[in-house]
Amino acid sequence: MNSRQAAMLASGVARRGAALKLAVPAGILFFVFLIGLGIVGGVAGSSQASAASCGGAGLPDAQYENDDESDDGGSKDSTDGLHAQQIDNAKTIDRVAAQGGLPGRATLIALMTALQESTLINLDHGPGDSVGLFQQKPQYGWGTKEQIMKPAYAAKMFFFGADSGSPRGLTDVKGWESMALEEAAEAVQHSEQGELYAGQESEARRIAKEAGINLSHPGRADSRPSDSPSATATPSDVPSGAPTERCEDEEDQQDGPAPKPGTAFHDGNSNWPDEVKNPRSTADAVKWARREADSGSTEWYRRCLAFVAISYGWSFSGTNYAIDHYWEMPSTMRHNRDRHPPLGALMYWSTDSRAGHVAIYVGNGEIASNDIRSPGRISIVPATDIESKWGATYQGWAPPYFPKGG
Repeated sequence: MNSRQAAMLASGVARRGAALKLAVPAGILFFVFLIGLGIVGGVAGSSQASAASCGGAGLPDAQYENDDESDDGGSKDSTDGLHAQQIDNAKTIDRVAAQGGLPGRATLIALMTALQESTLINLDHGPGDSVGLFQQKPQYGWGTKEQIMKPAYAAKMFFFGADSGSPRGLTDVKGWESMALEEAAEAVQHSEQGELYAGQESEARRIAKEAGINLSHPGRADSRPSDSPSATATPSDVPSGAPTERCEDEEDQQDGPAPKPGTAFHDGNSNWPDEVKNPRSTADAVKWARREADSGSTEWYRRCLAFVAISYGWSFSGTNYAIDHYWEMPSTMRHNRDRHPPLGALMYWSTDSRAGHVAIYVGNGEIASNDIRSPGRISIVPATDIESKWGATYQGWAPPYFPKGG
């Protein structure tokens, strides 16, 4: 290298260094700017009504990649070992449940819990002294670290708890057979963030299917306390979309025979109950939704519940999943299967996955819905498109009631 080349190299390094010094603060300012716009950390107003509250274009709810190649074109061989561990651990959990006479529902709850706590990998570390599949703590009586690191032992403790009754296992929780899956998990784990377990249901079911685990098998009568409801009285593999106890309310859910999917929707006429009070009127909410469709904004990807809440003037809905918002409505507000929604009504669909879908009825058989034509965009489409294009199941309509909204 001659002196001229050396000088040019040094000059280039200096220029790059100066550019880097300018780029760092500029990048920080840009990041702050994005936060101000709500692009980073979620668009302002999404809060609890986040991406998890709806579904992706064409396939509601989170999807898990099964491609043979990673996003950068490389092989996924590096993850094969971890995935094999997940399958093995899932089989161990199911085997312990079956040996204890528990139904497949118990296995599903345990898989959801372990996925959230450890990604279903037998970790030898965690917050504080937490270890293992369920991140159990020796200091709270779950066993020694060596014991907890044995998947079969950890699963047995999760299901049955300590002989002394403290800590409690799943079968020590009265009514666990009929409570929502995530609530049952939280009753054992005491994580103070129980809603996070619900987000693992789709993946738990996928892994169970891959591992050959039957989540619908009943339990044995001798596996439950004598004062508990029958373990076989509750379906152990309830459809995703609504918590178990809501699905079992047959008088409420089965309002006549289900119309054939694709049956047209027509305008109905119904006044909202007195307790339905929103920052925006129904007419203004529908106008806002239509304007959002005309705007071409692409910020609504998987944010159906956020969209309907914000349309009515709220910053957030206060509920994690669209379908839960429907089943948490008072029964007098739910119009199950009814295809005559009034203008501004919220219409709900369930899917094979967890989240479900909600849209605003804008009249003439049409809805304002995200993702149906283009990811992230709001479109005005026939309400029947959710059935015909997504294969979803129409549950019914309800007034725009947001008791947890803010």
